Amino acid sequence: MTAIAALPHPTPARAIGVPRLLRAELRWIFRRPRTLAVLGLLAAMPAVIGIGLTFVDGPPSGGSGGPDNGGDSLLVAAAGNALVLPIAALTMGLGLLLPLAAAMASADALAGESSHGTLRGWLLSPVSRGRLLAVKALGVGVVVLVAVTAMAVVGVVTGVILNGTDAIFTLSGTTPGFGAVLGKIAIAVLWVTLQAWAIGAVALAISACTEHPMLVVASVLGGVIVSSVLQLLDSLSWLHPFLLNSSWEALADVLRDPVPTASLLEGAIRAACYIAIGLSLAYARIITKDG
Repeated sequence: MTAIAALPHPTPARAIGVPRLLRAELRWIFRRPRTLAVLGLLAAMPAVIGIGLTFVDGPPSGGSGGPDNGGDSLLVAAAGNALVLPIAALTMGLGLLLPLAAAMASADALAGESSHGTLRGWLLSPVSRGRLLAVKALGVGVVVLVAVTAMAVVGVVTGVILNGTDAIFTLSGTTPGFGAVLGKIAIAVLWVTLQAWAIGAVALAISACTEHPMLVVASVLGGVIVSSVLQLLDSLSWLHPFLLNSSWEALADVLRDPVPTASLLEGAIRAACYIAIGLSLAYARIITKDG
């Protein structure tokens, strides 16, 4: 009797590493025309602000109380200070445009792919749900980091061209070296990236629950606007510490010498909490998602 050869056991699918998945994700992200358009608009924002401040008759009126008065006071200082221009641009961008960029990236990451049917391929491939969410969250973080870095670089270059290297001084009246200036701007870039990434994490949680990307963008922008309104109501002061934008004006602290770290650290911790909560909610939804 002829021996029947045993059938070979099927080879288990090998898990795909996060670096490979992230490279593929970033290629898709930066091939989208809308992503490039948003990054271009954000990068042009500091140049537009700097040129506008140069050719107006005088700096905008916003009081002379220093950065504690908000973005208007930063614009007053940015009119003749090459160091303040990138920080002022980042502060203004954090009010609406950077949340828009984070929300768009998060909406495309899950809701957009779900609406086009491409997310099902991710869910059927040998990729765990946690690894999938990690790749999407890192992709959103990279988009935010690129946007913030582009704004900071253009702001520094524009400020130096318009005001010269002699017009670099802190709000405390000191004149730092160029290396110290780059260090302060690097701190601002990392801090703003963390804040915008927190918004992206919340947007990922919403994106995991819907197939409509515009719903994600509208919900996030609506939340940012509502939070800004709530900040103006003194009767809701008990709620202010829980709002992500409570510490956004603290970005001006990097322009002081030495840098006060209390508000910046509080804002970073608050953003980290938002990231943890947002990604936890997104994970809780995505592990039950069928397609």
